[in-house]
Amino acid sequence: MSTDTTANGGAPVAANANRLLWAGFMAILAAGVGFAIRGGIFDNWGKEFGFTGAQLGSIGGAGLSGFCFGIIIGGVICDKIGYGKLVITAFLLHILSAVVTFAAVPGDGGEAAKTLAYNCLFGGMFIFAFANGTLEAVANPLVATLFPQNRTHYLNILHASWPAGMIIGAALGWVLDDQMKMNWKIQLSLYLIPTVIYGIMFMGQHFPKSEASEKGASLGEMFKDVGILGALVVAPLLLLFCGSFLPLFGISASASEKIGYAVGGLTVVAVGVLTKGSIGSLLLFLLFITHALIGSVELGTDQWIQFITGNLFTSEQGKYLFLWTSAIMFGLRFCAHWIENTLKLSPVALLLSCSVLAVIGLQMASIMETFTTALIALGIYAVGKTFFWPTMLAVASDRFPRTGAVAISIMGGIGMLSVGTIGGPGLGYLKDRFAGEALKEKDAALFAEYKAEKPSTFLGIKSMEAVGLDGKKLGEAKDAKEKTDKQKAVVAADQFGDRKTLKVDSYIPAIMAVLYLGILLYFKSIGGYKAVHIGEEDKKPAA
Repeated sequence: MSTDTTANGGAPVAANANRLLWAGFMAILAAGVGFAIRGGIFDNWGKEFGFTGAQLGSIGGAGLSGFCFGIIIGGVICDKIGYGKLVITAFLLHILSAVVTFAAVPGDGGEAAKTLAYNCLFGGMFIFAFANGTLEAVANPLVATLFPQNRTHYLNILHASWPAGMIIGAALGWVLDDQMKMNWKIQLSLYLIPTVIYGIMFMGQHFPKSEASEKGASLGEMFKDVGILGALVVAPLLLLFCGSFLPLFGISASASEKIGYAVGGLTVVAVGVLTKGSIGSLLLFLLFITHALIGSVELGTDQWIQFITGNLFTSEQGKYLFLWTSAIMFGLRFCAHWIENTLKLSPVALLLSCSVLAVIGLQMASIMETFTTALIALGIYAVGKTFFWPTMLAVASDRFPRTGAVAISIMGGIGMLSVGTIGGPGLGYLKDRFAGEALKEKDAALFAEYKAEKPSTFLGIKSMEAVGLDGKKLGEAKDAKEKTDKQKAVVAADQFGDRKTLKVDSYIPAIMAVLYLGILLYFKSIGGYKAVHIGEEDKKPAA
């Protein structure tokens, strides 16, 4: 499939479109490299620091939730301060994230040392995510502006960099971790290489403005389609974030919750005042809800899949499978235009088809027993998840040009904040719950020996507390060359937890399929899907 940026949609709007597209590609690739390497060293952190699955999920979630703040803040100010300044900010934050993360040391094994290590990893991952979000606040609206005639195609090309980064990161982890047993800090530092490259590629470039910015739209006008409905999607996610992040600074859980309610409430009020009481678009509201689900099922699963498949099979096979799914995504994201034209699918129909495939793939993955069946199951899942993220950005850009960079930036922020506060921690919680329950049911005494010191919770709901397995003891059982019957039972319970977690995970794209079907029927009722431009929104039916 050709990647010539003048093909499949007319000439781009700027002479340097190619360089800007590939600079954005390299920026997101840096994020993908860091994400993949981090997924491969979860087991290192579990053994070195004794973290539970929920704690690892929260650390991984911080490596995504900070993205929300970077992309939303960047999306709002990008046309005001310039893309170049945002790129410099992201570059410096990427460097800082490495410094904070590498401050995590095992210590003397006490709770204080463990807490300090957790805080360093959580904070470092948050800064890393903020830098990634800032970069996407540049790349997404930039590519949507450069190629207005075929946004789905070029946004998918831009986001092919994510699986490319994951392939590179997973391959490096495979060699450096499994083969060479290199320290996890050396492995993680390698994402700084593409960071330097994207900095050089963006240097000295001229950036075009979005359609909304060119026409002089005010910030209030840009937020009108988002409105109060859109703010109501963001507000609860901010509440959850405050509940997980603020306690790291010594703020009590009750105070963090109150602050979360205040932040969420002020967000809704601020958008209401800014837009003079605009309710917002119901269609955009549904797209925001759906993108929150995408964040959980795509990135939340990606964050855990290498760890889970490594448990079900071998660590090496887990990396093979991660590379396999990432390679499928990378290749197919260059083919979005061809698939739409050949199969005569609108972007929404493509999203509906992908949701169905994701359900099938995850259901099959929950019962996979052999490496061959894993290739098939996860291959189907990979095809399903390939077009979710970039195609959603294209739909928002096509249908809501008045929002400029705002809507797609908020959408990206919602997706990342969702996986950081719900998807990543949620899958970790389910894994703890199902594994602990399975071992307790089989052998209560053995469970008492291997259970974690602290219970795992989800969304802070006390009634949902579950006790998982101790990370260090579980790691020792997995690593034992000649396992005792007790160790075999512990590993089997852990694997049961993995399988049941994947099964529950499949319910998310099932909900997405229902939402996409409703959106597809809506477009059919108004004559079909098409991109609109500023001035045409008032002519289309309210949604």
